[in-house]
Amino acid sequence: MTRPASFLRFLSLLLLILSSSYVAADSHFEGFEGEEDDVVEEPIDSHSFKPTDLSLTRSDSPPSPVTDSLSENSELNVKSNSDSQSSKLESDQSKPSYPPSTTTFDYWDEDEFEGLPVQQPQVETPKPTESTAPADDQSTDPKPKTIFNKQQSYTVEIVCVSFLIMFIINYFTGKRENENLALSWAAKFATKDSIFEKNFSLLGVGEGDDSPLLLKEGQNVFKFYASGRRYCQGLLATMELKSRHDLIARIYNMIVPCKDEITFEVYMNDDAMDHVVFALAKKKAAKTMQKEVRDLQRFAGIVTQPPSGRKWVSEELGVISESKEVAGDLITDAVLEQVFGEKAFEKLGKGFISMHFSDQHPGKHKKMLLFKFALPDANNMADMTRLVALVPYYIDLIGRYKLSSQARSKTEAARSKAAQETYKELQNARQEALQKKKAERKKMLEEAEAKLNAEAIRKKEAKERARQMKKGMPKIKMTRAH
Repeated sequence: MTRPASFLRFLSLLLLILSSSYVAADSHFEGFEGEEDDVVEEPIDSHSFKPTDLSLTRSDSPPSPVTDSLSENSELNVKSNSDSQSSKLESDQSKPSYPPSTTTFDYWDEDEFEGLPVQQPQVETPKPTESTAPADDQSTDPKPKTIFNKQQSYTVEIVCVSFLIMFIINYFTGKRENENLALSWAAKFATKDSIFEKNFSLLGVGEGDDSPLLLKEGQNVFKFYASGRRYCQGLLATMELKSRHDLIARIYNMIVPCKDEITFEVYMNDDAMDHVVFALAKKKAAKTMQKEVRDLQRFAGIVTQPPSGRKWVSEELGVISESKEVAGDLITDAVLEQVFGEKAFEKLGKGFISMHFSDQHPGKHKKMLLFKFALPDANNMADMTRLVALVPYYIDLIGRYKLSSQARSKTEAARSKAAQETYKELQNARQEALQKKKAERKKMLEEAEAKLNAEAIRKKEAKERARQMKKGMPKIKMTRAH
């Protein structure tokens, strides 16, 4: 009896030891059946596991029963989660991020193994570098931009103020220059013992001795008047100078140069000037005058060949005349020698612009002599003495000049034809004016009819029909029977 009893005790002890070791070995794999043949073991890379991925605990104690091991594992997992999270935060701040572990747990049951750490993708946050920090500070700092705007605004203001100061200074200096130029001309040709003082009895704009010689109509326009001479009613000289007082005009004149000009208008008496249409200018200007000036276009033409056996003007000049006879009589040898000859015109050509004599001048005064010259500098007024001397010379020459009978007959025929053309133009203008008035009146009547009512229109149509019938009836002459 003792042998079987001892044998049974030995078997029960052996079974107890085997069952406890089996439970301890399979405590982490509950819920799985025997599928060990299908599982393929993968090699584990030692570098794939990081200290921050999983928290590991060491234990030197032997394996405990199932219940104790489960409770201890749950407590360790909770602690390991908190420790792993804190270690992750510290590692993210101090070390660069590593790629997540490549180890996969495809056969783990999340419901059975609670408290295990869950791998989440880590988001890399770019750290600000030293190179980008100053650029961001400069872009966000508004001080350089405001300083630049202030400098730009000050630049515009400085330019505007400088231009204004220059404009004011130029205004007074240019004004003084023009006045000095006009006064120097008057001192040379309109004072005592001068050309105009010898040829005219009254100089200036007034009647007294203290009257001013020049009349200032603008900062660059001055006028001089003279009267009291035979063959003419008076003389008006107009000086049109450069706009030196205007800074913009001065700059423009530097690019497009122009001259200071003086124009003499001589108003001849009606009985002191014969039928004369004549002009002299440089060739290019002469062609323009012949096309644009009305009396030259109608009565005169360009003289291409000089009269036979006569000296003629410089090649630079063009002559426009009603006939060769008039051109030859007005361009005398004295004028050729003093002004319009080849040698003389080389010296005086820069100051001469044009001459124009006409008894058919368009405007209030029909008979006029026009001279246009360029003014020299204030210190060189003596250079135009010969040109100014042409004015009294031609007043006397035109006042004494008489056409031949043959030339007069041609000029009278041309003037009568021009008078007829002028009369026709006036008639046409009158007819156009009348037609325009009729059209306006008709338009007004139509507008008034449009405003009337139907009854008024019917009465008006009946009245108009009766008038037309009365107009179409034959006229009967009544005679009294004896």
